Amino acid sequence: MITKDKQHQLDQRYLRMARIWAENSYCQRRQVGALVVKDQRIISDGYNGTPSGFENQCEDEQGVTHPYVLHAEANAITKLARSSNNSDGATLYVTASPCIECAKLIIQAGIKRVVYGEKYRLDDGLNLLKKANIKVEYLE
Repeated sequence: MITKDKQHQLDQRYLRMARIWAENSYCQRRQVGALVVKDQRIISDGYNGTPSGFENQCEDEQGVTHPYVLHAEANAITKLARSSNNSDGATLYVTASPCIECAKLIIQAGIKRVVYGEKYRLDDGLNLLKKANIKVEYLE
């Protein structure tokens, strides 16, 4: 059993790693990173960006994000679908709180805990996660 203090240390470490992973994003407006962790092992990772085969340019000339850009959470969860891992009972570490669309994916993926480090302008994703009894934690 992991103590509360040890869990807090792990949460800080994994969130730091998600912030580093976010640096892989080509997005100019915001870089977001995500890690899916199960049994203290990283089983998937993701950052916001364009789908495979697309040019690594997230925004148009006016700085508006292209509608096909994937969020970090979506990238991490869909990557799991192509692996032998599953996310039942896992924790998602993400640098920004999930939007409502990513919250739906988190619920369907069986993730039971979300730790985030920055509040998104909308809280409907967090509210949906809480309604689904997923533990949500803000870690500055």
